[in-house]
Amino acid sequence: MNKPIIILGNGGHASVLTEILLSQNRKIIGFTAPDMEENQFQIPYLGNDETILQYDSNKVELVLGIGSISVSNHRRRLFELFTNKQYTFANVIHPSAIIAPSVKLGQGVQIMAGAIIQTNSFVADNTIVNTGAKIDHDCGIGAHVHLAPGTTLSGEVKIGEGTHVGTGATIIQGITIGNHCLIGAGAVVIHNIKHGVKAVGVPAKEV
Repeated sequence: MNKPIIILGNGGHASVLTEILLSQNRKIIGFTAPDMEENQFQIPYLGNDETILQYDSNKVELVLGIGSISVSNHRRRLFELFTNKQYTFANVIHPSAIIAPSVKLGQGVQIMAGAIIQTNSFVADNTIVNTGAKIDHDCGIGAHVHLAPGTTLSGEVKIGEGTHVGTGATIIQGITIGNHCLIGAGAVVIHNIKHGVKAVGVPAKEV
């Protein structure tokens, strides 16, 4: 049975997730933010993130409404903080997303409108597959990754944890990208990328 939701954050990414959840008739208790804010969906403000600890971890689910525009540990810190306290993060999947039956998803995965994930792929915990992103067969996406809108991963691509792949980037067949990398918007990756590297351009080069 679906449990009531608490959303962490109140920005643009949280709004997208909220609309998905409301369209699926999920009950949203409220949202957290550092300071009191208005919410366009009239969802109650609960307080800062520590307010969540007042709720029984067995009776609510969390949704991490804080996006990322580059390599950042903020989403990861919040995810690990609350999972270590036995809270569960709900997967949020837009109804227009196409996900093959053999795909495996971790906890707290967010898959936005028009995204496609093909056969035998895996998406690990707390990863965002944003609007219109395409993941082809046998890909492995690490935890805390953000695939920005319009990214394309050909078959058998591996993405390390904490990596951000920018809007419209393309990664060709069989490429491996390390942990905590930043792939620039519009980049075309045709060679493997080591850990901690920023790569931009066509073809993508380390900078």
